[in-house]
Parts: sequence; structure tokens; C-alpha cells
Amino acid sequence: MPEAMSVGRGSLAKRAVGRGATVWKMDGVLFAAVIALSVIGTLLVWSSTRMWSSAEPTGLLKKHVLNVCIGLALYSAVAVYDYRRLRTWAPLFYGVALLGLLLVITPMGSTINGHHSWIMLGGGFAVQPAELAKPALVVMLARLLTPTAEGTKDRPTAIGVLLSLAALGGAAVLVMLEPDLGTTMVLLATTAGVIVFAGVRKRLVLLAVGLAVAGAAAVWSLGLLKPYQVARFTALMDPSSDPRGVGYNSTQALVAVGSGEVFGKGLFHGGQTTGRFVPEQHTDFIFTVAGEELGFLGTVTVVLLLGVVLLRGLRIARACDDRFGALVAGGIVAWMAFQTLVNVGMTIGIMPITGVPLPFVSYGGTATFANMISVGILQAIHVRRPFAA
Repeated sequence: MPEAMSVGRGSLAKRAVGRGATVWKMDGVLFAAVIALSVIGTLLVWSSTRMWSSAEPTGLLKKHVLNVCIGLALYSAVAVYDYRRLRTWAPLFYGVALLGLLLVITPMGSTINGHHSWIMLGGGFAVQPAELAKPALVVMLARLLTPTAEGTKDRPTAIGVLLSLAALGGAAVLVMLEPDLGTTMVLLATTAGVIVFAGVRKRLVLLAVGLAVAGAAAVWSLGLLKPYQVARFTALMDPSSDPRGVGYNSTQALVAVGSGEVFGKGLFHGGQTTGRFVPEQHTDFIFTVAGEELGFLGTVTVVLLLGVVLLRGLRIARACDDRFGALVAGGIVAWMAFQTLVNVGMTIGIMPITGVPLPFVSYGGTATFANMISVGILQAIHVRRPFAA
């Protein structure tokens, strides 16, 4: 009888968590870090866009605030959802993501700010399928690398690894056709992260690395990279090789970050920012605004907050007994860690210039939604962790 009562209490606890995960059960540190980054990002977006139009200086600021609010609503909805159901829905999400990427390279695709990565929905609204493909791929990879029943400790099979690489290939090829080298790099790094988290045998890891290297060599030898993409790698080694082209972006970014020194010039007082010397300062180069106006202390604060998000996500992944949940959390961490490295690295001259935003800080609707949804998934895993199979 006591044993039956214990089982009954466990079932009731499971149902209670499944019906609604209250705020106090979530990771407050993770949520606070995301909110702090969103507030800092909003201020930086305002600073970098307020001089664009004298008629409506707060136009992009209002859109950004709206995006953050919608993102928080999506975060809340996902955080109370039973993440284990995502395993069933993973193929559908991945298929919809591929469809969106396919539509971009058809006449339905649109070019915004020089990037052919968008689908216009009407009324001034647009969606960037490449951003939504990131969480969709993570969930799909987690399903493929969880080959047996929940709770198993078996390692992924060779077939699971090959199917994962096929899933990566399907998304990466369509993204490269846009073309979007930065997002392709993020998808590659994310897949590598999930494979490592899955504890794949060394020979399978070597197989995956070999196939990735072969694919990269094929892309290079077949001339699939656009001339401007090749120039970005050249400018990484020598910014002076094209001082008025790709090298200009690198040089101006370094000037902006360096000019802030320790304490910065003050919010709204950055000369590089106000003069718009660095392109795309509200999106890809938002970190230069932090460097110039908030200084070294400001940039360190941003990096530390992003580090908190990553560490809390890693903690959730390691504490989860459910293979699927652990891999989803690990994939999200790998994605955001690499994207942060690329975004910050390109502004200080250690990474090639690619069009990837800084998570939770850069302006962008679809990117904000994808980031918030992913943090919501982390919270959902954290809430249900004690009752995982």
C-alpha cells in the first residue's frame, strides 16, 4: 500500500507539472540574464538607429520593443509546454523549416539590407526562415541521436549519426543557396555540438569530421562561395587588402570598439555610432555600439551575461536524465555559444565577417523569436527535470 501511494503521488506530481509550470519553478538566473541582455540590446538599438530618420527617430526602437514582447510571449508559452512532446513533432518542425528555406530561394524570397533571406508576409512584416531553422534542426538532431526509448543510456548508432548529417546537409545547402555563410557555419557548429553531447563513439565523430571537411573542400573547389565571401576570409588575415571594401568594415569596427576605452563615451554619444561609420550597427555589429558607448566594462558585462545564459543552459543539459532533453539543451548551448563567438569575434578582428546577430542584443524579429523560444525550451526542460524518464 505505501508503495502504491508513493507511485500515485509521483503520478500526481507529474500531472501537476505537466498542466502548468509556474514561474517559481523556473531558472530565475537564466531568465534575469535574458531580460538584462534584452534591456541592454534595446538601448543599443535605440542609440544606433535614432539618427536614421528625423521624422520618426523611434521607429525601429518601437519595432524592436514589440519583437521583444512577442518573443517573451513565445518564451512563456513554450516554457509551460511539455518539451518531451517535441520529440514527436520534430520531423514536422524540421520539414516546415526546410519549406521556409526553400521558399526563400524561389521568387517568393525577398532581399532586405542586401541579404536575400526573407519572406514578406505583408503589412511590413517579414520572416527569416534561416533563424527558425536553428531550433528546428536542434530538435531534429536530438530525436535522431536518441535511437531508443526514453531514459536509455545507449550511444547513438552510425545510422543515427548519418541521418543527423543528412538533416544538417538539407538545411545547410538551402541556406548556402541564399547565400548565407554565417548561418551555415552556425548550423555546422550546432550539429557538431549535439553529436559531442550525444557521446558518439570516436570513430563516428571522425567520420562526421571527415565528411564535413570533404564538404567544405567541395564548396571551395567548386567555387560555390561568392567573391565577397572569399574576400571576407582574405580581409580577416589582412584588413588592409581591401580598405574601402570588406576591410573597411573590419577597420571601422575595431576603431569603434577601441575608441570606447574603459568606460566608454556614454550612451548616445558615440561618434562612430552617430556617424554610422560601421554598417549594420543595430544588427550584426551591435557589439561595436557597446564597445564605443559603454566601453570595456560594458562589453564585458554583455559577454558575462551571455556566459550566464550558456552556463545555465549547460547546467540544465547535464542535470537532465532524459537523453532527448539533454541533447536539445546541449544543442541550444552549442548554437548560441558559437554564434556569440562569431559575432563578437568579427568585431575585434579574430573571426571573418558574417551576417549573424548577437543573441538577445541585436535588432531582429525572427532572430529574437528563435532565441526566446529556445530559452523557453531550456526552462521547460529545467522545470520537468526531476520527473524525466
